Amino acid sequence: MAVTAVADRAGGREDAVKLRKWFENVDLTKVKVNLKIVEMEWEPREPDREAAWELYIELLTRIVTQPLPAEYGDEKTALDSAYALFPITREILRRKGRDCVGFSRIAIAVLNQVVRPFTAKWHKLSLATAFDDEKQCTKFRIELQALQDDLRKYTRLLADIAAVEDLTDMPSE
Repeated sequence: MAVTAVADRAGGREDAVKLRKWFENVDLTKVKVNLKIVEMEWEPREPDREAAWELYIELLTRIVTQPLPAEYGDEKTALDSAYALFPITREILRRKGRDCVGFSRIAIAVLNQVVRPFTAKWHKLSLATAFDDEKQCTKFRIELQALQDDLRKYTRLLADIAAVEDLTDMPSE
C-alpha cells in the first residue's frame, strides 16, 4: 500500500503537506521532531527525492529491513550493517548538500532516535562478547526485529518522498 502524504498526484500536482502527516501515514511514531518543524508544510524538491531514493535502495537491500531467520546470518554482521547506515546517510547528505534540508531533518532524526540507541547498546555488548552467549544472540535478534519494523516504516516514507513504487513488502523469496 502506497503512502499518500503528498496529495493529488492524479492531477499532476503535488501539494505541500505538514511533515507530521508523513510520519503518521507510515506509523513512524518513535521519531520525534521539533514541533515547529513537524508543523511546517513541506513539498520535497528534486534533491530531497534523489537523497530519499538513494537511502531507500540502501535500506531495502540490507538486513535492517529483511528477515534474518535464526538458522542464518551472524549477529555481528547484522549489527555492522545497521551501523553502516550512519556513514551511508552522511555521504548522501554531503553530496546532496543544503538542497535537501527536508530529507536531512527526517534522516538525522531517524538515525539519532531509532538506529543509534540500537547500535550503541549492541556495540558495547558485542565488545563484551555478548554474541558468544546464545541468550544474548536471541535477545539481539528480537531487538533487531523491532528495529527492522521501524526501518521498514521508514522505507515506506522514503519511497513516498522519492515518488517511487514502494517495494518494502515485496517477498524476499
